Amino acid sequence: MTQSQASNPWPRRIGIGLSVLPVAMLLFSASAKLGSNPEAVAGFKAMGYPDGALLKIGIVELIVTILYAIPATSVLGAILVTGYLGGAVDVHARMGDELGKILFPVILGAIAWGGLYLRDPRLRALLPLKR
Repeated sequence: MTQSQASNPWPRRIGIGLSVLPVAMLLFSASAKLGSNPEAVAGFKAMGYPDGALLKIGIVELIVTILYAIPATSVLGAILVTGYLGGAVDVHARMGDELGKILFPVILGAIAWGGLYLRDPRLRALLPLKR
């Protein structure tokens, strides 16, 4: 990394800004599951999940989101968030949902990784983009 790249605060700031979106969305989703929101309960029943699944999936969602948000565990968190969102893609595809619902978790995952890439110089050093 060159001196100008190391001293430029904008990639990190933009990365933090991008990372807020998936964290906020996943925390909102986890809180709906953990709070047994009636819409979440109805949605899970419609997808054929057993009664106890909502709480378990909400706990997993909360844990992977926290791991992503903490700088020391953000790469592990991003990997786990990717797996979690992959499950969401699978569920929406199996339910025959429209393309937008299938692509939303993919886009959210791309934003999560883009934000992490910009806020973590270790990741940028590991995966440099060539011009």
